[in-house]
Amino acid sequence: MHRRTFLTASLAVLATGGHALAQMEGHDMNAMPGMGGHEGHNMAAEPATPAAELALKEGEPLRDLPRLANQATEAGRFRASLTAGLAKANFVEGLDTPILAYNGTSPGPLIEAFEGDRVEIDFDNAIPGEESTIHWHGMPVPADQDGNPMDPVAAGAKRVYAFDLPADSAGPYWYHPHPHGKTAEQVYRGLAGVFLVKPKTDPVPAAYSDTVLFFTDLRLGEDGAMPESSMVDLMNGRVGDHVLVNGQKSPTLAVGLGTKRRFRLFNATNARFLRLSFGNAAMTVIGSDGGLLEAPVTVDEVLLAPAERVELVVAFDKPGVVQLATLDYDRGWMGPGRPDDAGLTLLTVNVSETPAEPAPPLPQKLRSIAARGTSAVRRRFVFTEKMGMGAGGMEMGFFINDAAFDMNRVDVVAKAGETELWEIVNKADMDHPFHVHGTQFQVIENERDGKVTPAPHRAWKDTVNVARGETVRLLLKQERPGLRMYHCHILEHEQLGMMGVVDVRA
Repeated sequence: MHRRTFLTASLAVLATGGHALAQMEGHDMNAMPGMGGHEGHNMAAEPATPAAELALKEGEPLRDLPRLANQATEAGRFRASLTAGLAKANFVEGLDTPILAYNGTSPGPLIEAFEGDRVEIDFDNAIPGEESTIHWHGMPVPADQDGNPMDPVAAGAKRVYAFDLPADSAGPYWYHPHPHGKTAEQVYRGLAGVFLVKPKTDPVPAAYSDTVLFFTDLRLGEDGAMPESSMVDLMNGRVGDHVLVNGQKSPTLAVGLGTKRRFRLFNATNARFLRLSFGNAAMTVIGSDGGLLEAPVTVDEVLLAPAERVELVVAFDKPGVVQLATLDYDRGWMGPGRPDDAGLTLLTVNVSETPAEPAPPLPQKLRSIAARGTSAVRRRFVFTEKMGMGAGGMEMGFFINDAAFDMNRVDVVAKAGETELWEIVNKADMDHPFHVHGTQFQVIENERDGKVTPAPHRAWKDTVNVARGETVRLLLKQERPGLRMYHCHILEHEQLGMMGVVDVRA
């Protein structure tokens, strides 16, 4: 039987709450491939009672994310403190939602530093009973500062993350926890934030402003708490009932007629794919995960897989209402409950009839990006999933090259400074966004149904969507020695085994 058909049938049995469900809830999750760390989770086939009738506060003015204050007094240094711990949020009037937060806020405070800066972050893990880390997603940091699962910070412990930001590293990065077996839960409970690295000289006119749109999603139970993840969540990745922008639902933004606005979009959800459009407002892509493109690219829509970022300039040339809305995207879904993501309004821009101050045109050259060069090594990574009924109930796992993640196993040995061609093959039943720690890569081509399509433009990326049935080829080079991770950035899939370790040697 085809695995998708089999899985749907199995979930129908689990949803009845009969003997099979009892087996699942009593199963030793550590004995299942990639399942270590899920002990104590409610493995019900469906999420806890949703709170669709609860009205989240919406329509408020878009707020800026709070800034993390720089405590350093000397130029070229950024020093600050981050504490991960328990907090409460008020998404619904009269209901408190327990969350995890950095410095009491979710999303966490925005960190802004410049190329060439020395960064020192004092991290305090105040999460009761749980290890955590801070992973500096996409940033060129040393391996021992990367916050990977092999370097946990115990509950109640502290450490300092310290690294230098090299030249030409400006880009829209972000930070989130990466502890073994708890990453997905800690992220959906609220631990994530923006880390902007600014260039010494920015070619994008300052008159365009610089607006961050940080997307997370949220599921609430009737009591205002976040229900634990279900079996469907583990298979597909947890997708919330509400998409939030900077922690708000459907905020608003007021601009003058003729405004050109720079937006930095971050998909910080566990598993939601965001296909986005600003309607009839002209959109120009100016940057990706690793910073600015070489030249602006006009588009009608963008697709952001989990963990991807994009920088846009949007021109508001007509008075009235412009909505940033979602379009339908079929990324593959197993079992019941596929979310209907089309037609969600994430941001409403009210364009007045009063003209804005004229802004200079966008430069037609933003930066130079050197080609990654020829590869000395070629590697192939194949995504698969394996699911079925075992003696103890439903068993599932997500694999790279038929292996589930083992923190004590090295999967790839690479040489620092050597360019490699990586071929990512998706033989699974859903899309998987692929992320590599410690470096930025260049996508060179995609292949599907025998048709090869070159990348439309040169860009730096650290996360790329690999659609089901697709092969993506990319060139990468790890400059710094040490252990690095590569994995699917649907965080539940990462925890269920779809992750590997590369040992970069000098």
